[in-house]
Amino acid sequence: MAPKRTLYKTEYLKDLREILNKPVREHPDSLAFIVKNKEGKDVHYTNITYRDFQENINQLGTALIDLGFQGKRIAIIGKNRYEWALAYMCTLNGVGITVPLDKGLPEIEIEGLLQRSRADAIVFDKDFADAMKKLSKKDDHHIKEFICMDSGIDAEFNTIDHLLERGKALLDAGDKRYIEATIDEDAPCSIVFTSGTTDASKGAVLCHRNYAANIYGLNQMIEFFPTDVNMAFLPFHHTLGSTGLMMMLSCGVTNVFCDGLKYVQANLIEYKVSVFVCVPLLLEAMYKKIMAEVDRQGKTKLINRMRKVCNFLLFFGIDIRRKVFKPIIDQLGGVRGVFSGAAAIDKEVAKGYHSFGILTLQGYGLTETAPVLTGENASAIRYGSCGFPLVNVEIKIDDPNEDGIGEIIAKGPNVMLGYYENEEATAEVMKDGWFHTGDLGYIDKDGFLFISGRKKNVIVLKSGKNVYPEEIETFVNNLPYVAESMVYGSPGKEDVLIAAKIVYNEEYIQEKYPGISEEALKDKIWADIKKINDKLTVYQCIKKLTITNQEMIKTTTQKVKRFEEIKKE
Repeated sequence: MAPKRTLYKTEYLKDLREILNKPVREHPDSLAFIVKNKEGKDVHYTNITYRDFQENINQLGTALIDLGFQGKRIAIIGKNRYEWALAYMCTLNGVGITVPLDKGLPEIEIEGLLQRSRADAIVFDKDFADAMKKLSKKDDHHIKEFICMDSGIDAEFNTIDHLLERGKALLDAGDKRYIEATIDEDAPCSIVFTSGTTDASKGAVLCHRNYAANIYGLNQMIEFFPTDVNMAFLPFHHTLGSTGLMMMLSCGVTNVFCDGLKYVQANLIEYKVSVFVCVPLLLEAMYKKIMAEVDRQGKTKLINRMRKVCNFLLFFGIDIRRKVFKPIIDQLGGVRGVFSGAAAIDKEVAKGYHSFGILTLQGYGLTETAPVLTGENASAIRYGSCGFPLVNVEIKIDDPNEDGIGEIIAKGPNVMLGYYENEEATAEVMKDGWFHTGDLGYIDKDGFLFISGRKKNVIVLKSGKNVYPEEIETFVNNLPYVAESMVYGSPGKEDVLIAAKIVYNEEYIQEKYPGISEEALKDKIWADIKKINDKLTVYQCIKKLTITNQEMIKTTTQKVKRFEEIKKE
């Protein structure tokens, strides 16, 4: 019997200003952000309420308009922090168009994107001060104002603090240009560049309606509370990171920031994080670490036995999971829900978190769709799928093959206006009102969407059979020592060989198999690969194996750059 989704009541708000006004109106004194400040060994925290946040937005927006930036393009670059969110929301809600940039790009690519977007101003953190100083001395850009998120870095730069003071003085004097600025929900408000080199990346143009529609759909699927604490982990230049933050703000959630990848677990405990959005790689790594510790303590059998007991009771509506597995949940700060996007999460990992009483949902979408198209729901989970379409989204499978697999196409108010100054690329993906994702998948009889892989990654054999590497990778990634893997087609004498590259966790290997040689390790891994092959059809079987302890080349959202990795082989 197909599960029936329980949707949550939510109000449709037509633009991001209305979305932010809601928590300010309903609970102005609730915390919007907790900001950690470090001065040497001293650490203190600044609490920013929703009322404070709105006041800061109005101050900064008023100052930017006074500087002549109404209707202009404001680029933002730096790590996730309060000032990033402030500059972003301020620009969207009355100044002009945001151009969020990936802080992981080389300087030359950042400069190229600033030129292509014709950004009029840039807000940056101190890590980019030197690069901005060099850029300010060049004349091949449109930037009229360089604004640093940090004070005291360079006297040549304007700063957020200075602009907040300027905006406050203007507001006190009765300046209402920003507060009364008109929001056109159908006009461009963001240019978000997709992954790729400066020449290859495309700028998805999004509007208030795109974001508002997506937040409305998400809030019907997932329930958040003003008592929740969210760790804003995904980079804000990534649409899932920024839309995720706006969704949390719409619900009055408190938002905190991560000190860095290796501090995630410590930060979860420090802030008592209850919810967060992230990529599968992080969830899978955390889960493997937890289970490795369980194994080290000799408690694997006990944990598995208790899982069965909890599942049995759950069948009768008795849920004791969070009591039974409290020591494990406490290692994650008491988190109640994790939400995964950007790639498919291993279904065994999702099952594992659920068995502990941690709601684990995944969704699917793209930058061009602001970004979410489908998502799981607490009342409707099917492991391995990425859920149902949001209530305001239509999904179809275009030109399905005999297995029902075809290109996923979508229609809805969250679909972008088009690619920035690229009509040809827009026409390639927008056909008869449908956005063509470039992803392959199928919809099961109950309406759940399953992703098979990217069209460009499909391995086509001489027999005409298609092999979807992402499906095989889910099996490989289940091996406890695998940090990451990539399946690809390698030229063979008679046909394409299905090959796998495995990055193994050196720490795990040394602990489990101390002193093992590279050759013996490869034999051990081959033995495990053969067991995986037994589960696959003959044409899917892995025939070639490369192992390494060197991390693969990835995008800043932790997706493997397949074609760059294949070139290395």
